[in-house]
Amino acid sequence: MKTVIAPIDFSGVSRGVVAEAIRLARSVQGRVVVLHVVKPARVAPEVARLTRGVLPITAEVERAARGQLHLMQRRLMKKGISVETVCTTGSPIRRIVEQAAMQAARYIVLGGHGRGALHQFVVGGTASGVLKRAGCPVVVVPAGKRAVAA
Repeated sequence: MKTVIAPIDFSGVSRGVVAEAIRLARSVQGRVVVLHVVKPARVAPEVARLTRGVLPITAEVERAARGQLHLMQRRLMKKGISVETVCTTGSPIRRIVEQAAMQAARYIVLGGHGRGALHQFVVGGTASGVLKRAGCPVVVVPAGKRAVAA
């Protein structure tokens, strides 16, 4: 089956990403895998000592993300749309590309946040990193695009 990976970060563009992934998957008689990557928490050593380390913080963020993904999946299923959800921890670019390879994805649909060229040059960006490393076509949904009902 043809797979469309839809990495989301729960920002405003995420709805448009999921809607576009569903539309694309339908056009190729495929399936959608909604992916969220939790970046490991970066905490100052003083704070880490107080909170007993970074791992519990990252685990809590991951638990919350899994809950949000589950709610999204239930809402889509009520509309008759079947999606799989995956939550993982690590570098977003690396994990998105790895997940696409593992799933033999036909496409990756992700959001662009519309930051300027200088920001992209200095900071980089998930979309540009995935574009450079993906082994399949990548569709970037602009930040300003409104989600169309799937």
